[in-house]
Amino acid sequence: MKTLLLFGLALSAVLTSNAQAYRRNEPLAHTFSIVARDPNTGEMGVAVQSHWFSVGTVVSWGEAGVGVVATQSLVNVSFGPRGLDLMRQGMDPATALKQLLEDDEGRNVRQVALLDTQGRVAVHTGQDCIAYASHDSGEGFSVQANMMLNDKVVPAMKAAWLQHDKLPLAERLIEVLKAAQAAGGDIRGKQSAALLVVRGQPTGRPWEDRLIDLRVDDGTEPIAELERLLRVHRAYTL
Repeated sequence: MKTLLLFGLALSAVLTSNAQAYRRNEPLAHTFSIVARDPNTGEMGVAVQSHWFSVGTVVSWGEAGVGVVATQSLVNVSFGPRGLDLMRQGMDPATALKQLLEDDEGRNVRQVALLDTQGRVAVHTGQDCIAYASHDSGEGFSVQANMMLNDKVVPAMKAAWLQHDKLPLAERLIEVLKAAQAAGGDIRGKQSAALLVVRGQPTGRPWEDRLIDLRVDDGTEPIAELERLLRVHRAYTL
């Protein structure tokens, strides 16, 4: 009860202080996510879990030969398609991110990460994102979270990414989500999760370039269900 009260007070304060920037039709996808690239295959992916219905339709975006984007917190959903479009035009992630934020009055309540085909990363956590909110990035990856139960979630995600470097990209991303949840996860609990993996280079057949696109829109154990769906996907592929 105390945790929920603190969450309510924090959310109320953020919405009040950013009333001119936040619109009621924008989703409140407070969450943890990872964007990453497999250096061996060139594949790029996004994985996310949140206490928000159908988080994968809001947070995760990707295109073969371009990059991937995770847009979250008090979400500006346009950061997904617009971020991909800017990188498609040849902008590096840092330049694309700068342009996205310059155009957004709500930048202080946004969290967004972009990654391109070279593994270059740019990430932003607004100063008014609800604590615990932070990010960490390295060569070919970025992990980010907001409204977490504690400040251990992001370090746990980074450690899991580095530890499971022998796994295929999709399975490696799942391990990162599991580590985040084990460390405390979203202060509100669990509801939905998503996994998206695209090719590093396009084939000219867009329907073949999205290698994995799995979502758990509403469930009590979304990460476990997402992992099960990935096993089914692998079996059907074989």
